[in-house]
Amino acid sequence: MAKKIVVALGGNAIQTGNGATAEDQKQACLNTAKQLVKLIQDGHKLIIAHGNGPQVGNIVLQQQMNQSDKLPAMPLDTCGAMSQGMIGYWLQNALYQVFAENGIDKNVVTLVTQVLVDENDPAFKNPTKPIGSFYTKEEADELSKSKGYTMKEDAGRGYRRVVPSPKPVDIIEKKAVTDLIESGNIVIASGGGGIPVSKENNKLVGVEAVIDKDFASEKLAELVDADALLVLTAVENVAINFGKPDQKNLTNLSVSDANKYIEEGQFAPGSMLPKVQAAIQFAESKKGRQAIITSLDHAYDAVNGKTGTIVAQEQPAMV
Repeated sequence: MAKKIVVALGGNAIQTGNGATAEDQKQACLNTAKQLVKLIQDGHKLIIAHGNGPQVGNIVLQQQMNQSDKLPAMPLDTCGAMSQGMIGYWLQNALYQVFAENGIDKNVVTLVTQVLVDENDPAFKNPTKPIGSFYTKEEADELSKSKGYTMKEDAGRGYRRVVPSPKPVDIIEKKAVTDLIESGNIVIASGGGGIPVSKENNKLVGVEAVIDKDFASEKLAELVDADALLVLTAVENVAINFGKPDQKNLTNLSVSDANKYIEEGQFAPGSMLPKVQAAIQFAESKKGRQAIITSLDHAYDAVNGKTGTIVAQEQPAMV
């Protein structure tokens, strides 16, 4: 049965490594399109969301390196909009190439998407979202001193700048997304978690932040009444005791067990944790909704119930 699916693309679906060129990232998008086309051929309605952590950080850095009195650097929300257009273009281009190779006649639309946040969200006082390139400790200290950045170590891979990551409250263009998908288009929306905006005197005002793409994708999936949220990451299954001799891969994960594992600290912050939290939120939002967490190359099989981790509400007890 054809489903309406919001696909949350992980960074590996776009970025091939630190220092990746535009051509590298275009190739990564082409590889992604080749995986997603299988779902489109089965008739599923896809709404594609994606991250932008490396890209938006690099755009910010480029802006600041080239700024002058006559050419001031653009603020973070505007840089987020730039990344939406850039990555959306790469994905659109890749999808059209794959469509041509497979005889598919469909339109792909990238929608510049604003996401409402609460200006009083505590995240603004505790920056946690990594953006941009990786740096050594010495380089990070220099950036902190010269630019005033908050720099944190990122999962043993080096130091990165971190910025506020408020939770999404609403998707401003949700009706446009619904209209486009119901008209038969493939839609790319909420790129990079969406452009964060707050309401001030009935105006939408951009704020300096980057919204986590997993939470933004979940909110989008709720608001467009998706059947499933497909969260694509670097691993085939969610696991407990990850990386240890007693690692256990999970195929079906109830909301109650997921919350228990979160309390145990089983999922790494900034990595698997937000994905599981977003999956829980979607599964709880309406009866029958499921979230699926898996890797890009297993996406098709996961949607067809052959692999991945399905997060759903508890099954009713047997009587």
